[in-house]
Amino acid sequence: MKPKILQVLDDQNIGGIIQTMRSLSNSRLGEEFEFKLTTSKNVLSVLQVDNPEIVIFRNPCSWQRSLNLSLIKLYTKKVIIHEHHYSPGFEQRNVADLGRFHAMLRFCYGLADRVVAISKAQQVWMQENHLVAPQKLALINQCRHLDHLLKVPKKRIQKPLILAAYGRFSKQKGLDILLQATQLIPDVNIQLNLGGYGEDEHLLKRLAQGQKNIKFWGEILDISAFLSTCDVVVIPSRWEPWGNVCVEAKAAGKPVIASDIDGLSEQVQDCGFLFPPDNPEALAESIQAIVSVPDQHLEIWGNNGRESVATAWERYVTCWEIFLKEALIS
Repeated sequence: MKPKILQVLDDQNIGGIIQTMRSLSNSRLGEEFEFKLTTSKNVLSVLQVDNPEIVIFRNPCSWQRSLNLSLIKLYTKKVIIHEHHYSPGFEQRNVADLGRFHAMLRFCYGLADRVVAISKAQQVWMQENHLVAPQKLALINQCRHLDHLLKVPKKRIQKPLILAAYGRFSKQKGLDILLQATQLIPDVNIQLNLGGYGEDEHLLKRLAQGQKNIKFWGEILDISAFLSTCDVVVIPSRWEPWGNVCVEAKAAGKPVIASDIDGLSEQVQDCGFLFPPDNPEALAESIQAIVSVPDQHLEIWGNNGRESVATAWERYVTCWEIFLKEALIS
């Protein structure tokens, strides 16, 4: 019998985490473990029927959800919190009472047997604020299956330079910052392709009015096809515990312009520009700068990024394999 791994996630429209979970379940780990997905509403009934060895809690922690975590602890051997919601950037922009927020995290993390951070920045933040016991904390950089992106053919760079940005149309993703930046540089020869959907769609379309070089692509179902049309990927997030879009862009061989925040900061190494988050003026300067970068150098950046993630998926699967096996015997 394969060990049962139950994953708990309520918002199953979160593209990056769902893609990662599905990729992991369909990897070679599917031969070693039996993965199942449920929600907080159904978790207790599933626990009583399936009796999983491990529960991975992927919901954002809160005082309300701490009760859910406490009940889960009664029905399973191991509880793991996979922290892909909170980060230094998140708390800077969303948390008014740090003491209460940190107390909530300490309580929730204390209920878990292990906590998984997805970036070095997030891990350091947890350690510096004493949010989780050091022996409970593990670091596994987020990833998803990348083979299809690593096969995206190289595109000849032409003018206008084609920029692309995609993801949820939400405050976190900062696409409004990108559109404010393009308003500041109307004479720069670029085209911008925006992919995604979400609650900020009307705001973004209003900001794009009058900018004829901006195209909305709607929901992106084929990331490879979308990225194959562009020269550079822009990631203007206000906070980003890791940032799967950056991994995807690098796998597709695209230079990036990204916010210097959280997990994005550690991903952009000799493959593009970082700019201060929530700063349209700085982003406009970065766009102007990348338009002036010689095509040959853009190609080098694209190659550097692709090489840096060529084995990222296999590393990710191996890290989870080791982690889950250790959790089962500890």
